[in-house]
Amino acid sequence: MTARLDYFSTAPQAMEILVKQEHYFHHQFRESATMSMTIWELVKLRVSQINQCAFCIDMHSKDAIKLGEQPERLYGLNAWRDMPMYTDQERVALAFAETLTAAQPISETQYQEILNTFGEQSMVDLTLAINAMNSWNRVVKTFQPAVGSF
Repeated sequence: MTARLDYFSTAPQAMEILVKQEHYFHHQFRESATMSMTIWELVKLRVSQINQCAFCIDMHSKDAIKLGEQPERLYGLNAWRDMPMYTDQERVALAFAETLTAAQPISETQYQEILNTFGEQSMVDLTLAINAMNSWNRVVKTFQPAVGSF
């Protein structure tokens, strides 16, 4: 395969927008009473699975393990609905991530469940984090950096 351009070098100011979002989410989810770094990593990994982004699946699996995530929960993530090892909060976040990633409408029931589970601030943060992960997946799938290079 032909090497593709380095998107960070080509458009550093544009990429900085996504990087700054990541810093914001890291701070928010580390400090949040309703969200957690674990949920954020599971969401990033699940969105990347849906988008079939090998680079991001590799990176976020490793990041989750560094945070102490159990490998079994990562293996089972693709079938999370049928696995007993995910919390109610994680299930709400994963369902929301799948709905947004598939560009499906959020029903009133799902909206209320997300709001009741996470509260207003974390719901907004989670929405933006899911959209950011979808953006990262699309950038990476376009320019195809080597899996494992980050």
